[in-house]
Amino acid sequence: MIRYNISSKVINWNARVKKIDNIIKNILLYKKDLKFLNSVNYECNFVLANDLFIKKLNKKYKNINKSTDVLTFISTMDFKNKKKEKYCDIIFSIETIINDSNRNNIEFYSHISHLIVHSFLHINNYIHDKIKDYLEMKKIEIKVLKKLGIDNPY
Repeated sequence: MIRYNISSKVINWNARVKKIDNIIKNILLYKKDLKFLNSVNYECNFVLANDLFIKKLNKKYKNINKSTDVLTFISTMDFKNKKKEKYCDIIFSIETIINDSNRNNIEFYSHISHLIVHSFLHINNYIHDKIKDYLEMKKIEIKVLKKLGIDNPY
């Protein structure tokens, strides 16, 4: 089971929450492509924030003193005789996403859709530290985005 909620830390996101909720629902139609497992319960918190908030988290948890578009944090719990549970916090910065969208001439909601797909892959143990892993992740992202009617962002 995949459950999620969306919270907004800044007013800039408020008008976008409903649309983002619909985007998440549409992306989750392709949960098999994103490697979600039936044997795991997922609890995802989407936190809509700003550069200041995400920069503090980036510094504290990754020792990187700058803002970024998205951070994904995952905790996994294994219980005897129960499904594994994954608790996921996905934090977005509106300023960085808008700036990146404008700089790369990508529509805002297409870009955030890509970031959500990317984060879902991280939740399901995909990383991109090695070129082989990066290429596999990219291939899945392009496939899912195409199903959503979004052009290849690469």
